[in-house]
Amino acid sequence: MPRAEVGSTKYIANQMKSKGLQRLRWYCQACSRQMRDENGFKCHVASESHVRNMQIIGDDPRKAINEFSREFERDFIQLLRTGHGEKKVNLNQFYQEYIGNKEHVHMNATKWASLTEFAKYLGRAGICRVEEDEKKSERGGASGLMIAWIDNSPEALRRQEALKKKERQDRGDEEREQRLIQAQIKKAKRQGLPDMEEEEADDVERDTGIDWKKRNEGGKV
Repeated sequence: MPRAEVGSTKYIANQMKSKGLQRLRWYCQACSRQMRDENGFKCHVASESHVRNMQIIGDDPRKAINEFSREFERDFIQLLRTGHGEKKVNLNQFYQEYIGNKEHVHMNATKWASLTEFAKYLGRAGICRVEEDEKKSERGGASGLMIAWIDNSPEALRRQEALKKKERQDRGDEEREQRLIQAQIKKAKRQGLPDMEEEEADDVERDTGIDWKKRNEGGKV
């Protein structure tokens, strides 16, 4: 059957039918084509273009798998970065979002045996933070993992360093303030106020009319 002419009513109808996520088993990664049903997939597999593409892949399968893996990783990270930034997202839910675009390379065409193995690779490479999803950890696998992109750009590293520097300065100010308070307490104790600070001594003087400082220094009240 000849293909529908581009721009025709039938062509537009076919394009509308092919939108969105469809059966993965009817998707041909070698040809980057999605078929709508089993019959369409069988016809495609027997087509001359598919056989030719499979012969090319068969000549160097390792090269083809590596290319698919690089493309999968690139598109996966790009969508994660632009869609969610550095926010955490459930790994399995994000993968469903990723394969919603049928032009993307699918997991089964890559060198990774599972989505979980791919997530572990991203974590080891320092590309993403990977941790268990507390709400879905009992499910295991990709459904029980959270993933977040790590911004390692020079600008982001400068921002992080500036924040760390400010935190160190804040801690230093707090430590100096604590040392100053301790020094004042020690000074008060040396002056004969062992258990009360300056403000407390002033309160005693106001309530009783006794100059507590002079009393502790040996003066007359």
